[in-house]
Amino acid sequence: MNNVTMLEFNEAGELLQSVIDNRIPAIMSYMSKNKWHVAKVSIVDLAETGMCIEPVNSGMHIQPINIQEGQPVGLSFKYSYGKFVIDTTVQDLVPGGQAGKGRIVLSNPDQIIAIQRRSYFRVSVPKAIRVKSVVWPRRGTQNTEQMEHQYSEGTLVDLSCGGAQIAVPLSQEEGSNRPEFRQGQFIGVRFTPLPYEKPLMFDAQIRNILPTADNNAICLGLQLVGLEASDEGRATLKRVAEIVDKYHQMNEGQLDPETVLAPINESEIEID
Repeated sequence: MNNVTMLEFNEAGELLQSVIDNRIPAIMSYMSKNKWHVAKVSIVDLAETGMCIEPVNSGMHIQPINIQEGQPVGLSFKYSYGKFVIDTTVQDLVPGGQAGKGRIVLSNPDQIIAIQRRSYFRVSVPKAIRVKSVVWPRRGTQNTEQMEHQYSEGTLVDLSCGGAQIAVPLSQEEGSNRPEFRQGQFIGVRFTPLPYEKPLMFDAQIRNILPTADNNAICLGLQLVGLEASDEGRATLKRVAEIVDKYHQMNEGQLDPETVLAPINESEIEID
């Protein structure tokens, strides 16, 4: 099986029923007020008319989900040999339900993306390359032009289809406009995984912030968000899976770094 496989929905019906029977939790990603949000949900019913989901309690509280009918959302869950990603839309909002949670009916998707579990293990960036990264706070409709006014440069440490780690130096030139980062914050990320490739850009949420062993930088532990809910995002997710596999092959000696970097001049190895 390839790292990323497309399953037709009629092939995945048995899989989804197993997820329901085994009470496997899922993560729904959606856009609200121009910001990405994630919510833990469970799939409780599957019919020809659509999938029914409920929010999962977070501690003593039910997490509010601000969505509307017709809104595109992404749904993902880990089960068996990998992670499964569903692109769908909100079909109906049903108030009440068990414990007053309310239910959300999602349209049955035409296809389901299956990503092998190994793509979700963090893989270190090969020592032969240095991947420079740019991170910036996400604020509503902020775009790439706004990013240029407040951002930090760092180095990609590791990568998976679920997250990444970026080291941001604490030292900075006088007059720089580096933003402050905090746990739970949503940020934009951009880097070029290999010198001859196009840059990757996506949104992420900061899960933790830890100092490096030498205390010269902070490491932002990131969770990728929103990639399940759009064609562009799913294309990015597939590309991340390919890069993770390539990094793994380079680290294990299955792929010669010199061969990978051969088309590039030495001056281009440090990535902008």
